[in-house]
Amino acid sequence: MIEELLPAGVAGAERFDDAEAVTPFPEEEAVVARSVTERRDSFHTARLCARLALAELGMPPVPILPGPKGEPRWPAGLVGSMTHCTGYRGAVLARAAEFAGLGIDAEPHLPLPEGVLETVSLPAERERLLLLGRDHPGVHWDRLLFSAKEAVYKVWFPLARKWLDFDEADIALLPDGRFTARLLVPGPVVAGRRVPVLAGRWRVGRGLVLTTLVLGPAGESLTGPGHVRDLP
Repeated sequence: MIEELLPAGVAGAERFDDAEAVTPFPEEEAVVARSVTERRDSFHTARLCARLALAELGMPPVPILPGPKGEPRWPAGLVGSMTHCTGYRGAVLARAAEFAGLGIDAEPHLPLPEGVLETVSLPAERERLLLLGRDHPGVHWDRLLFSAKEAVYKVWFPLARKWLDFDEADIALLPDGRFTARLLVPGPVVAGRRVPVLAGRWRVGRGLVLTTLVLGPAGESLTGPGHVRDLP
């Protein structure tokens, strides 16, 4: 699924279960040694995906440890993102000289639990979801909105180094597989200019929602697969 949403130059790998044997680095195992089996397995399989992406870029395998806010700490000169949920683990990586930021998120294609939408969305977003649900009832738009906000945060944090609340980005989902995120706080500065709007891609399949955001070296939003173009 992930390859259909990425431009050329971004390496990605995904797994839909934890059946593959993974030999973690000792430093990684120490992070989740006291976690339940499901948490340990998803943690290690996501890092297997990251090392497959590293290999695609010609880089050696290294431990991928979490930072203070849980963000993955990538080798110098790389940007990347990881995600895992029930039924999916994935990672994307690229060279920082070619891309300013990457964000991916996967969620089960199910409605959000009761009460969650009101917590994570703006009134204007909920109004747009009603229209989308009326015209395109085959998509759980509330879950897709949540996933898009998670992908936005994964691009935002490495650039801004601070929290972004759910109500600080206004997401507009488009039925054609795109979305835009208008930042309601000053956007991150990339290559000397502030980025006020991010744009990404989404896909639903195999019981999953998958969202991606890719920033070019000047902070422009990029899309794929196999080619790069600006999104409005």
